[in-house]
Amino acid sequence: MLPTIVLVGRPNVGKSTLFNRMTKSRDALVADLPGLTRDRHYGRGIGGSKPHLVVDTGGFEPRSDSGIMQAMARQTLLAIDEADVIIFLVDGRQGLTPQDKEIADRLRKSTCPVLLAVNKTEGMQRAIVSAEFHELGLGDPLAISSAHGEGVRDLVELALETFPEPEPEEILNSERTPKVAIVGRPNVGKSTLVNALLGEERVIAFDQPGTTRDSIEIDLERNGKHYLLVDTAGVRKRGKVFETIEKFSVVKTMQAIEEANVAILVVDAQDGVTEQDAHVAAYILESGRALVVAINKWDGLEDDKRDWIKREIDRKLQFLDFAKFHYISALRKKGLPELFVSVDEAFKAAMAKLSTPQLTRALIDATTQHQPPISRGIRPKLRYAHQGGSNPPIVVIHGNHVDGVKDSYVRFLEGMFRKVFQLFGTPLRVQFKQGDNPFAEADKFKKGEGIVSMRRRKTAQRAELRAKKEQEKTKR
Repeated sequence: MLPTIVLVGRPNVGKSTLFNRMTKSRDALVADLPGLTRDRHYGRGIGGSKPHLVVDTGGFEPRSDSGIMQAMARQTLLAIDEADVIIFLVDGRQGLTPQDKEIADRLRKSTCPVLLAVNKTEGMQRAIVSAEFHELGLGDPLAISSAHGEGVRDLVELALETFPEPEPEEILNSERTPKVAIVGRPNVGKSTLVNALLGEERVIAFDQPGTTRDSIEIDLERNGKHYLLVDTAGVRKRGKVFETIEKFSVVKTMQAIEEANVAILVVDAQDGVTEQDAHVAAYILESGRALVVAINKWDGLEDDKRDWIKREIDRKLQFLDFAKFHYISALRKKGLPELFVSVDEAFKAAMAKLSTPQLTRALIDATTQHQPPISRGIRPKLRYAHQGGSNPPIVVIHGNHVDGVKDSYVRFLEGMFRKVFQLFGTPLRVQFKQGDNPFAEADKFKKGEGIVSMRRRKTAQRAELRAKKEQEKTKR
């Protein structure tokens, strides 16, 4: 196992900034706002002498006994329990606070080493800034600047110095691991679904819209297979997004969809299929991501309400006819095995390798069954096909007059390819490429263009010949 470094401190001391610095990423949201980070955020440490993991935590308030702050404190305590090294971050500009002392008292009870880092010390005399923090009794404070990177490398090396070099097989390798993004509107049960899949309270699930603010990546092993789950913030209508933090959360959710292999769209059965659900589904489709739809909170509905929801799905989400729909209860863990069977199928279809001979045969069968409609007096000729990419699968068709292929025929071809190659759960792209005309030069001659160019070439040759003769006469 790789050593795990956990960042702990009160709100707004720069933990997320330090996390981004240690992982050389922008995965954690950073803003001058206390309590921005709420869940545990894991990342791969980069820049140290040894591979390691870094865990960002929410602002730690040990005395919180209710509400979202209590849930954040519980997440921090879970991170402390699994830590190999704890970096306790304090604010050098605000100085020592009573809350810092409370956190230090709690960290002394931990069995793993604790390093004290005094942040935001850029432009200040470090010895003077760090002096008052000796009172915490956690060893010599190390002055750093997360924002500017000052002292961060020394801090990381100090945290890793007692750990041996990892074996080669211990280094993480997730190149073939499916990345699954859990997306949907606020308060539909995304975090509850993530916790149900993991079997632990990994992320905060709270009865309050907007609880999740960042995109949290989590490793999951299920039935011997590895996945990378991404819990995302809820996406509301654009006109209802006013706070800057929420705007950044929406951007992070869109990025998570773009980077995922499969998206699980969570819909609240009690609210029905809303326009925002359809908008999020449309964005997933435009991004080309494989898709599985989870209708959550299904267990609390009467039969007539269930029939109404299914009619709403047929009416509002009919453009997702390639995706599998599952009716689940994340709270009671019902329907989850079948959900991940569809995730596996969607990922397999999205990454499928399609041979050129098989695609061409499928194209010939499709054109034999139904020829392309005539457009502007000419019927398009589709000759052969090959694969142009994956996730989503792209089929490139070569032929003549392909600019005349109508959208309805493109959908017909998509359906044929999907049926032949069993590409269910993923969008499919069909692209056309105009073939070269072998008689293009002959057409130029017919139009006179070739004759003109030939005359110009002969005139130039005669002029060149006359110039050579005049040079010979001059030499004589």
